[in-house]
Amino acid sequence: MSSRRVILLAHGSSDKRWCNTFETLAEPTLKAVTNSRIAYMELAEPSLEAVVHEGVSAGSLEFTVVPLFLAAGRHLRKDVPAMIEALENSTGASITLSPPIGENPLLGQAIKDVVTQQLAHNTDD
Repeated sequence: MSSRRVILLAHGSSDKRWCNTFETLAEPTLKAVTNSRIAYMELAEPSLEAVVHEGVSAGSLEFTVVPLFLAAGRHLRKDVPAMIEALENSTGASITLSPPIGENPLLGQAIKDVVTQQLAHNTDD
């Protein structure tokens, strides 16, 4: 059986440019973390369901979903847990939902670094 799979879950959009932004943000993690994939809650592919089914087909039954959301709104409080419950019931997988990345203080530091860098760049002009 394969090891735990990590799913970076973004909301999704029908605008491919929006998806490209998240795929670029996810790329370092996807390269560094074995068995990791990006998935979308809605409006884009691959869906959370498709990625879980792909993993189960490959022999994995343990997943961690890391939401690429800034905060836990309705989607993370209701919609995603309902999707996970349905997937667990239909596949026999165990799926852990992590807190959204926006709750991690490291993201706040990264935002500060980006703002500081931008301000330094603006003063160079």
